[in-house]
Amino acid sequence: MFKLFHRIRHHARGTGTMIDFKEQKMQLLDRLERSGYINKIVREAMERLPREDFVPDDVKVSAYEDRPLSIGLGQTISAPHMYGMYSTSLEFQQGKTTKILEIGTGSGYQAALCAEMLRLSGAKGHVYTIERIAELAKRAKDVIKKLGYEDLVTIITGDGTLGYAEEAPYDRILVTAAAPRIPEALLGQLGEGGLMLIPVGEMHGCQTLYKITKTEGTIKQTEISGVAFVPLVGKDGFSV
Repeated sequence: MFKLFHRIRHHARGTGTMIDFKEQKMQLLDRLERSGYINKIVREAMERLPREDFVPDDVKVSAYEDRPLSIGLGQTISAPHMYGMYSTSLEFQQGKTTKILEIGTGSGYQAALCAEMLRLSGAKGHVYTIERIAELAKRAKDVIKKLGYEDLVTIITGDGTLGYAEEAPYDRILVTAAAPRIPEALLGQLGEGGLMLIPVGEMHGCQTLYKITKTEGTIKQTEISGVAFVPLVGKDGFSV
């Protein structure tokens, strides 16, 4: 049974102040919808997800500000408008199976958002998400289980630049960290008619979000916008 946790009010740590997350969330989603970052199904999925559950206690007060937030270990949860940009590109269809690979689990928010969209759209499918930092993977597993998405999300600890060949090909690949180039493994694991979103550029500089599609074996690359992500670290990414 799906468990929906929506914490409407929360005590700001150490202040005794009550935070109305519901009101903050609605204001944020109204702005994102007016700006064209989210469509109806993405909005509904975001309404159902408690973003505050995906961030550490010391930044919960900022959960519904449209900016990245630190989740520790040098990683961030992206700004809500960025999740909107990614999620509106997914195009789930009722009754159709859509297999998703996410590179960079982080907080687990994008994986949960994809899972909720699968449910709302009536689509079949599964989200496989890879995180290189074991502690973050553990935290994400805990919140995914708490919110009732464990039947739709599998979290793997490993090198995301190599993808996850065991379940390839994928209909959608979402890369949530910036790569120096598009990893060959990910191109190879993108299925026919599939779509990949990936930021490419410098480790801490100019980056561009690209939409990659594969049609009859032909790869098409389209520039979407300038972005700023943490680096994609791994064998076919950046080294640290």
